[in-house]
Amino acid sequence: MFVINDPPPQIAPARLALLLKAEPATIGHFRQVGFMDPAIRALLPDRRIAGTAVTIRFDGDDTAIVHYALGKLRPGDILVIDRAGDTRHACCGGGVAFAAREAGCLGVIIDGVATDIQELRAYGMPVWARGLSPITCKPRFIGGEFCVPISCGGVPVTPGDAVFADENGVLVLPPSDIETSAHRAIGMQDAEKAALARVTKGERFPDINGTNARISEILAAQQTAKP
Repeated sequence: MFVINDPPPQIAPARLALLLKAEPATIGHFRQVGFMDPAIRALLPDRRIAGTAVTIRFDGDDTAIVHYALGKLRPGDILVIDRAGDTRHACCGGGVAFAAREAGCLGVIIDGVATDIQELRAYGMPVWARGLSPITCKPRFIGGEFCVPISCGGVPVTPGDAVFADENGVLVLPPSDIETSAHRAIGMQDAEKAALARVTKGERFPDINGTNARISEILAAQQTAKP
């Protein structure tokens, strides 16, 4: 059975541009939820993307819904694929990646496997997946779901969510959290640059960030507490 919904409203480019000034790993300093399983890894290096989640879900080797999605993708979208536990059949290879890129899709996130790594590199299409497989899906037209709430890498993904990904991993954010998370992360990144500049001038990092002072306090308290 096929379930087809309309694509979600897109997140404004200015909000995504703000998010791109941060890093997923910086947001990971203060946020615990929304990060996909680290086994879903970037297949291409040096890529960072932020866009609007367009979701699909299907099991087995029927890739019909993937091909359908390629006709609905818009510039700024990120295709997020729930493979319902299948890690054998690759649902994204050279042809899918090329078509997605030409539609303006920023990247593909798969809770499953991809294929044609040489073509992915040649086309420069960012793909995150659990790995590679030479066994591919086929358009069998049995069924699939487009723009429904899914799970990807252990994280709930709703169509229209913000997806923020680089080599460190994939983060899913409700659009309402973009500004707060981005501004906090950017502030932390600026503070780290200032701290590292001080390290360059000879200061020790644990003195700058307070680690030494805090451990000294704990040691003093331990000494006071001894019988």
